[in-house]
Amino acid sequence: QERLVESGGGLVQAGGSLRLSCTGSERTFSNFSMGWFRQPPGKEREFVGRIGWSNGSAIYPDSVKGQFTISRDNAKKMIYLQIHNLKSEDTAVYYCYSDIQPGERVWGQGTQVTVSS
Repeated sequence: QERLVESGGGLVQAGGSLRLSCTGSERTFSNFSMGWFRQPPGKEREFVGRIGWSNGSAIYPDSVKGQFTISRDNAKKMIYLQIHNLKSEDTAVYYCYSDIQPGERVWGQGTQVTVSS
């Protein structure tokens, strides 16, 4: 199955910033919404934001609002997740997704973000 590809993860000090990238193909770079989840160690995968196609408006859960920013470049078939003021609790595998059509969601393989204190 075709997947999205994330990059940009790594080891970061607390208080730092990081930008994750996610790229897709003609088929997987959705004209519906795309977004990000994360899965901290030993926990369930959790939603951290999504962005629409047409006007680029993004929504975030309260837990990350003001700290996470999602953007997209449709010409490059890329979406980004900018994370500011990283905390130890942001340590997780971050996954991007694309809703390529109603009822069909494609995922990436994930990228690890580790925040050191």
